[in-house]
Amino acid sequence: MKLGVVGLPNVGKSTLFNAITHAGAEAANYPFCTIEPNVGVVPVPDARLDRLSEMYQPKKTTPAIIEFVDIAGLVRGASRGEGLGNQFLGHIREVDAIVHVVRCFEDENITHVDGSIDPVRDMETIELELIFADLETVQKRMERVKKSMRNVPAAAKEYAVLQKIEQALLAGKGARSVQLDEEERLIAQGFFLLTAKPVIYAANIAESDLADADSLPMVQQVRARAQSQGAEVLVISAQIEEEIAQMDEDERRMFLDDLGLAQSGLERLVVKCYALLGLISFLTAGADEVRAWTITRGTRAPQAAGKIHTDFERGFIRAEVVAYDDLMACGTYAAAREKGLVRSEGKEYVMQDGDIVLFRFNV
Repeated sequence: MKLGVVGLPNVGKSTLFNAITHAGAEAANYPFCTIEPNVGVVPVPDARLDRLSEMYQPKKTTPAIIEFVDIAGLVRGASRGEGLGNQFLGHIREVDAIVHVVRCFEDENITHVDGSIDPVRDMETIELELIFADLETVQKRMERVKKSMRNVPAAAKEYAVLQKIEQALLAGKGARSVQLDEEERLIAQGFFLLTAKPVIYAANIAESDLADADSLPMVQQVRARAQSQGAEVLVISAQIEEEIAQMDEDERRMFLDDLGLAQSGLERLVVKCYALLGLISFLTAGADEVRAWTITRGTRAPQAAGKIHTDFERGFIRAEVVAYDDLMACGTYAAAREKGLVRSEGKEYVMQDGDIVLFRFNV
Protein backbone atom coordinates (compact mmCIF):
# COMPACT_ATOMS: atom_id res chain seq x y z
CA MET A 1 0.00 0.00 0.00
CA LYS A 2 1.41 3.36 -1.05
CA LEU A 3 0.04 6.55 0.55
CA GLY A 4 0.81 10.03 -0.73
CA VAL A 5 1.13 12.67 2.00
CA VAL A 6 0.08 16.01 0.48
CA GLY A 7 -0.76 19.50 1.59
CA LEU A 8 0.00 23.16 1.06
CA PRO A 9 3.41 24.44 2.19
CA ASN A 10 3.88 24.86 5.96
CA VAL A 11 0.86 22.85 7.12
CA GLY A 12 3.00 20.32 9.02
CA LYS A 13 3.12 17.77 6.22
CA SER A 14 6.85 16.99 6.33
CA THR A 15 6.91 17.11 10.14
CA LEU A 16 4.18 14.48 10.23
CA PHE A 17 5.91 12.42 7.56
CA ASN A 18 9.19 12.50 9.53
CA ALA A 19 7.42 11.44 12.69
CA ILE A 20 5.66 8.43 11.25
CA THR A 21 8.47 7.20 9.02
CA HIS A 22 11.67 8.38 10.75
CA ALA A 23 12.85 9.12 7.22
CA GLY A 24 14.33 12.50 8.06
CA ALA A 25 12.74 14.62 5.34
CA GLU A 26 13.75 18.24 5.75
CA ALA A 27 11.10 20.32 7.53
CA ALA A 28 11.64 24.06 7.21
CA ASN A 29 9.63 27.24 7.52
CA TYR A 30 9.51 27.98 3.80
CA PRO A 31 7.66 26.55 0.79
CA PHE A 32 9.03 23.66 -1.26
CA CYS A 33 11.57 22.32 1.22
CA THR A 34 10.50 18.92 -0.04
CA ILE A 35 11.60 19.10 -3.66
CA GLU A 36 11.72 15.41 -4.53
CA PRO A 37 9.27 13.00 -2.91
CA ASN A 38 10.72 11.40 0.20
CA VAL A 39 9.73 7.78 0.67
CA GLY A 40 9.45 5.95 3.98
CA VAL A 41 8.52 2.31 4.46
CA VAL A 42 6.64 1.80 7.72
CA PRO A 43 5.78 -1.49 9.43
CA VAL A 44 2.07 -1.83 10.13
CA PRO A 45 1.53 -1.94 13.92
CA ASP A 46 -0.17 -5.27 14.73
CA ALA A 47 -0.32 -6.62 18.28
CA ARG A 48 -1.30 -10.04 16.89
CA LEU A 49 2.17 -10.43 15.39
CA ASP A 50 3.76 -9.75 18.77
CA ARG A 51 1.60 -12.38 20.47
CA LEU A 52 2.30 -14.96 17.78
CA SER A 53 6.04 -14.26 18.02
CA GLU A 54 5.89 -14.91 21.76
CA MET A 55 4.12 -18.20 21.05
CA TYR A 56 6.31 -19.49 18.21
CA GLN A 57 9.67 -17.84 19.02
CA PRO A 58 10.45 -17.61 15.28
CA LYS A 59 13.79 -16.78 13.69
CA LYS A 60 12.23 -13.60 12.35
CA THR A 61 9.00 -11.61 12.50
CA THR A 62 7.88 -9.72 9.40
CA PRO A 63 5.06 -7.17 9.61
CA ALA A 64 2.99 -5.88 6.72
CA ILE A 65 4.29 -2.56 5.42
CA ILE A 66 2.94 0.76 4.18
CA GLU A 67 4.93 3.04 1.91
CA PHE A 68 4.49 6.75 2.63
CA VAL A 69 5.49 9.25 -0.04
CA ASP A 70 5.98 12.85 1.08
CA ILE A 71 5.02 14.83 -2.02
CA ALA A 72 6.18 18.40 -2.61
CA GLY A 73 3.75 21.10 -1.47
CA LEU A 74 1.72 22.78 -4.16
CA VAL A 75 0.19 26.18 -4.63
CA ARG A 76 -2.75 27.61 -6.53
CA GLY A 77 -2.10 27.07 -10.24
CA ALA A 78 -0.28 23.73 -9.85
CA SER A 79 -2.40 22.17 -12.59
CA ARG A 80 -0.97 24.80 -14.94
CA GLY A 81 2.58 24.11 -13.78
CA GLU A 82 2.85 26.80 -11.09
CA GLY A 83 5.28 26.13 -8.24
CA LEU A 84 6.16 22.45 -8.32
CA GLY A 85 2.77 21.52 -9.67
CA ASN A 86 3.81 19.20 -12.47
CA GLN A 87 6.03 17.17 -10.14
CA PHE A 88 3.28 17.08 -7.51
CA LEU A 89 0.65 15.85 -9.95
CA GLY A 90 2.96 13.27 -11.46
CA HIS A 91 3.94 11.72 -8.12
CA ILE A 92 0.38 11.64 -6.78
CA ARG A 93 -0.79 9.48 -9.69
CA GLU A 94 1.34 6.62 -8.34
CA VAL A 95 -0.25 6.32 -4.89
CA ASP A 96 -3.19 4.19 -3.73
CA ALA A 97 -4.69 6.83 -1.44
CA ILE A 98 -4.07 10.43 -0.42
CA VAL A 99 -3.38 11.66 3.10
CA HIS A 100 -4.19 15.36 2.83
CA VAL A 101 -2.68 17.28 5.76
CA VAL A 102 -4.74 20.34 6.65
CA ARG A 103 -3.46 23.03 9.01
CA CYS A 104 -5.77 23.53 11.99
CA PHE A 105 -3.41 25.40 14.31
CA GLU A 106 -2.33 29.00 14.80
CA ASP A 107 1.38 29.80 15.07
CA GLU A 108 2.69 33.25 14.21
CA ASN A 109 6.20 31.80 13.80
CA ILE A 110 5.10 29.53 10.93
CA THR A 111 4.02 31.45 7.88
CA HIS A 112 1.12 30.35 5.70
CA VAL A 113 1.45 30.55 1.93
CA ASP A 114 -1.89 32.43 1.73
CA GLY A 115 -1.24 34.64 4.75
CA SER A 116 -3.98 33.28 7.03
CA ILE A 117 -5.29 30.02 8.48
CA ASP A 118 -8.39 28.71 6.74
CA PRO A 119 -8.64 24.89 6.48
CA VAL A 120 -11.62 24.86 4.10
CA ARG A 121 -9.89 27.24 1.71
CA ASP A 122 -6.74 25.09 1.85
CA MET A 123 -8.75 21.93 1.15
CA GLU A 124 -10.48 23.60 -1.79
CA THR A 125 -7.15 24.79 -3.22
CA ILE A 126 -5.75 21.28 -3.56
CA GLU A 127 -9.10 19.77 -4.58
CA LEU A 128 -9.49 22.28 -7.39
CA GLU A 129 -5.97 21.74 -8.69
CA LEU A 130 -6.60 17.99 -8.85
CA ILE A 131 -9.96 18.59 -10.54
CA PHE A 132 -8.37 20.89 -13.14
CA ALA A 133 -5.66 18.32 -13.85
CA ASP A 134 -8.23 15.53 -14.21
CA LEU A 135 -10.44 17.68 -16.44
CA GLU A 136 -7.54 18.16 -18.83
CA THR A 137 -6.86 14.40 -18.80
CA VAL A 138 -10.53 13.52 -19.41
CA GLN A 139 -11.11 16.04 -22.19
CA LYS A 140 -7.97 15.00 -24.08
CA ARG A 141 -9.04 11.38 -23.82
CA MET A 142 -12.55 12.23 -24.99
CA GLU A 143 -11.08 13.76 -28.16
CA ARG A 144 -9.12 10.59 -28.91
CA VAL A 145 -11.97 8.19 -28.08
CA LYS A 146 -14.49 10.14 -30.14
CA LYS A 147 -12.37 9.66 -33.26
CA SER A 148 -12.34 5.88 -32.81
CA MET A 149 -16.04 5.40 -32.03
CA ARG A 150 -16.95 4.41 -35.60
CA ASN A 151 -14.45 1.55 -35.74
CA VAL A 152 -14.16 0.45 -32.10
CA PRO A 153 -17.42 -0.78 -30.53
CA ALA A 154 -16.12 -0.42 -26.94
CA ALA A 155 -15.23 3.24 -27.53
CA ALA A 156 -18.85 4.38 -27.17
CA LYS A 157 -19.04 2.91 -23.66
CA GLU A 158 -15.74 4.54 -22.68
CA TYR A 159 -16.91 7.88 -24.08
CA ALA A 160 -20.11 7.68 -22.02
CA VAL A 161 -18.07 7.09 -18.85
CA LEU A 162 -15.80 10.01 -19.70
CA GLN A 163 -18.85 12.23 -20.18
CA LYS A 164 -20.19 11.33 -16.73
CA ILE A 165 -16.86 12.13 -15.12
CA GLU A 166 -16.44 15.36 -17.11
CA GLN A 167 -19.83 16.59 -15.88
CA ALA A 168 -18.81 15.99 -12.27
CA LEU A 169 -15.45 17.71 -12.72
CA LEU A 170 -17.06 20.73 -14.36
CA ALA A 171 -19.37 20.95 -11.36
CA GLY A 172 -16.34 21.05 -9.04
CA LYS A 173 -16.72 17.45 -7.85
CA GLY A 174 -14.10 14.70 -7.88
CA ALA A 175 -14.26 11.57 -10.02
CA ARG A 176 -14.90 9.42 -6.93
CA SER A 177 -18.29 11.14 -6.52
CA VAL A 178 -19.55 9.72 -9.85
CA GLN A 179 -21.96 6.79 -9.60
CA LEU A 180 -20.69 4.01 -11.89
CA ASP A 181 -21.66 0.37 -12.31
CA GLU A 182 -19.04 -2.41 -12.14
CA GLU A 183 -18.25 -2.33 -15.88
CA GLU A 184 -17.96 1.45 -15.85
CA ARG A 185 -15.69 1.37 -12.80
CA LEU A 186 -13.31 -0.99 -14.57
CA ILE A 187 -13.21 1.36 -17.56
CA ALA A 188 -12.61 4.40 -15.33
CA GLN A 189 -9.68 2.71 -13.55
CA GLY A 190 -7.75 2.98 -16.79
CA PHE A 191 -7.94 6.78 -16.67
CA PHE A 192 -5.74 6.98 -13.51
CA LEU A 193 -7.54 10.08 -12.29
CA LEU A 194 -6.26 11.97 -9.26
CA THR A 195 -9.71 12.75 -7.86
CA ALA A 196 -10.71 9.07 -8.04
CA LYS A 197 -8.28 8.22 -5.25
CA PRO A 198 -9.60 7.74 -1.69
CA VAL A 199 -8.74 10.61 0.68
CA ILE A 200 -8.06 10.88 4.39
CA TYR A 201 -7.89 14.42 5.73
CA ALA A 202 -5.35 14.72 8.53
CA ALA A 203 -6.46 17.70 10.61
CA ASN A 204 -3.16 18.84 12.12
CA ILE A 205 -3.76 20.52 15.48
CA ALA A 206 -1.48 22.02 18.11
CA GLU A 207 -0.43 19.81 21.00
CA SER A 208 -2.18 22.19 23.42
CA ASP A 209 -5.50 21.65 21.62
CA LEU A 210 -5.52 17.86 21.87
CA ALA A 211 -7.90 17.62 24.83
CA ASP A 212 -10.56 19.70 23.04
CA ALA A 213 -9.81 18.53 19.50
CA ASP A 214 -13.37 17.59 18.50
CA SER A 215 -14.78 20.95 19.59
CA LEU A 216 -12.24 23.02 17.67
CA PRO A 217 -14.06 25.08 14.99
CA MET A 218 -11.38 24.36 12.39
CA VAL A 219 -11.61 20.59 13.00
CA GLN A 220 -15.39 20.76 12.70
CA GLN A 221 -15.01 22.59 9.38
CA VAL A 222 -12.70 19.86 8.08
CA ARG A 223 -15.14 17.14 9.19
CA ALA A 224 -18.08 18.86 7.48
CA ARG A 225 -16.16 19.28 4.24
CA ALA A 226 -14.91 15.69 4.30
CA GLN A 227 -18.36 14.30 5.07
CA SER A 228 -19.79 16.02 2.00
CA GLN A 229 -17.20 14.11 -0.08
CA GLY A 230 -17.44 10.75 1.65
CA ALA A 231 -13.83 11.16 2.83
CA GLU A 232 -12.27 10.14 6.17
CA VAL A 233 -10.85 12.50 8.83
CA LEU A 234 -8.03 11.86 11.27
CA VAL A 235 -7.34 14.46 13.96
CA ILE A 236 -3.62 14.37 14.66
CA SER A 237 -0.88 16.54 16.14
CA ALA A 238 2.33 16.40 14.12
CA GLN A 239 4.08 17.91 17.16
CA ILE A 240 3.05 14.99 19.35
CA GLU A 241 3.87 12.39 16.71
CA GLU A 242 7.32 13.95 16.41
CA GLU A 243 7.84 13.55 20.16
CA ILE A 244 6.56 9.96 20.13
CA ALA A 245 8.97 9.07 17.33
CA GLN A 246 11.93 9.80 19.64
CA MET A 247 10.72 7.49 22.44
CA ASP A 248 11.27 3.83 23.20
CA GLU A 249 8.22 1.57 23.59
CA ASP A 250 7.78 2.00 27.36
CA GLU A 251 8.14 5.80 27.20
CA ARG A 252 5.74 5.90 24.28
CA ARG A 253 3.09 3.90 26.14
CA MET A 254 3.34 6.10 29.24
CA PHE A 255 3.21 9.26 27.13
CA LEU A 256 0.09 8.12 25.29
CA ASP A 257 -1.55 7.09 28.57
CA ASP A 258 -0.87 10.53 30.02
CA LEU A 259 -2.54 12.07 26.98
CA GLY A 260 -5.49 9.71 27.25
CA LEU A 261 -4.75 8.16 23.85
CA ALA A 262 -5.11 4.43 23.18
CA GLN A 263 -3.10 4.59 19.95
CA SER A 264 -0.55 6.81 18.26
CA GLY A 265 -1.49 8.83 15.20
CA LEU A 266 0.31 6.32 12.97
CA GLU A 267 -1.71 3.42 14.38
CA ARG A 268 -4.97 5.30 13.89
CA LEU A 269 -3.92 6.31 10.38
CA VAL A 270 -3.19 2.68 9.46
CA VAL A 271 -6.61 1.55 10.71
CA LYS A 272 -8.36 4.23 8.64
CA CYS A 273 -6.27 3.48 5.55
CA TYR A 274 -7.01 -0.23 5.73
CA ALA A 275 -10.73 0.49 6.08
CA LEU A 276 -10.66 3.10 3.30
CA LEU A 277 -8.94 0.75 0.84
CA GLY A 278 -10.84 -2.36 1.93
CA LEU A 279 -7.73 -4.17 3.17
CA ILE A 280 -7.26 -6.92 5.76
CA SER A 281 -4.32 -8.98 7.01
CA PHE A 282 -3.88 -12.71 7.26
CA LEU A 283 -1.02 -14.30 9.18
CA THR A 284 1.41 -17.18 8.76
CA ALA A 285 3.23 -18.59 11.77
CA GLY A 286 5.97 -21.13 12.35
CA ALA A 287 9.44 -21.62 13.79
CA ASP A 288 11.10 -19.90 10.83
CA GLU A 289 8.89 -16.84 10.53
CA VAL A 290 5.77 -15.12 11.80
CA ARG A 291 4.44 -12.79 9.13
CA ALA A 292 1.49 -10.56 8.23
CA TRP A 293 0.22 -10.35 4.66
CA THR A 294 -2.03 -7.61 3.31
CA ILE A 295 -4.87 -8.53 0.95
CA THR A 296 -8.08 -6.95 -0.30
CA ARG A 297 -11.23 -7.86 1.63
CA GLY A 298 -13.06 -10.58 -0.30
CA THR A 299 -9.89 -12.33 -1.52
CA ARG A 300 -10.25 -16.11 -1.84
CA ALA A 301 -7.75 -18.57 -0.40
CA PRO A 302 -5.83 -19.43 -3.62
CA GLN A 303 -5.25 -15.76 -4.43
CA ALA A 304 -4.13 -15.10 -0.85
CA ALA A 305 -1.70 -18.01 -1.20
CA GLY A 306 -0.40 -16.36 -4.36
CA LYS A 307 0.66 -13.35 -2.25
CA ILE A 308 3.24 -15.63 -0.66
CA HIS A 309 4.37 -17.34 -3.86
CA THR A 310 2.84 -17.85 -7.28
CA ASP A 311 3.43 -21.63 -6.92
CA PHE A 312 1.14 -21.63 -3.88
CA GLU A 313 -1.73 -20.30 -5.98
CA ARG A 314 -0.96 -22.43 -9.03
CA GLY A 315 -0.79 -25.69 -7.06
CA PHE A 316 -3.32 -24.80 -4.33
CA ILE A 317 -4.88 -27.85 -2.63
CA ARG A 318 -6.37 -26.44 0.56
CA ALA A 319 -5.85 -23.94 3.38
CA GLU A 320 -5.65 -24.98 7.02
CA VAL A 321 -7.13 -22.02 8.89
CA VAL A 322 -7.53 -21.07 12.53
CA ALA A 323 -8.88 -17.73 13.72
CA TYR A 324 -6.40 -15.66 15.73
CA ASP A 325 -8.76 -15.34 18.73
CA ASP A 326 -9.34 -19.12 18.77
CA LEU A 327 -5.62 -19.84 18.74
CA MET A 328 -4.97 -17.39 21.57
CA ALA A 329 -7.80 -18.89 23.62
CA CYS A 330 -6.41 -22.42 23.16
CA GLY A 331 -2.79 -21.48 23.79
CA THR A 332 -1.26 -23.76 21.15
CA TYR A 333 -1.97 -24.81 17.58
CA ALA A 334 -2.18 -28.44 18.69
CA ALA A 335 -4.83 -27.59 21.30
CA ALA A 336 -6.82 -25.63 18.70
CA ARG A 337 -6.69 -28.63 16.35
CA GLU A 338 -7.86 -30.98 19.11
CA LYS A 339 -10.89 -28.76 19.69
CA GLY A 340 -11.74 -28.80 15.99
CA LEU A 341 -10.93 -25.11 15.53
CA VAL A 342 -8.41 -25.67 12.73
CA ARG A 343 -10.51 -25.83 9.57
CA SER A 344 -9.69 -27.21 6.15
CA GLU A 345 -10.87 -24.72 3.53
CA GLY A 346 -11.00 -25.05 -0.25
CA LYS A 347 -10.68 -22.78 -3.27
CA GLU A 348 -13.89 -20.86 -2.60
CA TYR A 349 -13.00 -19.85 0.94
CA VAL A 350 -13.00 -16.06 1.46
CA MET A 351 -10.17 -14.98 3.74
CA GLN A 352 -11.01 -13.20 6.99
CA ASP A 353 -8.97 -10.61 8.88
CA GLY A 354 -6.74 -12.35 11.41
CA ASP A 355 -6.86 -15.79 9.79
CA ILE A 356 -3.75 -17.82 10.61
CA VAL A 357 -3.13 -20.01 7.60
CA LEU A 358 -1.05 -22.95 6.44
CA PHE A 359 -1.42 -23.42 2.69
CA ARG A 360 -1.14 -26.91 1.21
CA PHE A 361 -0.08 -27.01 -2.43
CA ASN A 362 1.44 -29.29 -5.04
CA VAL A 363 3.29 -28.12 -8.15
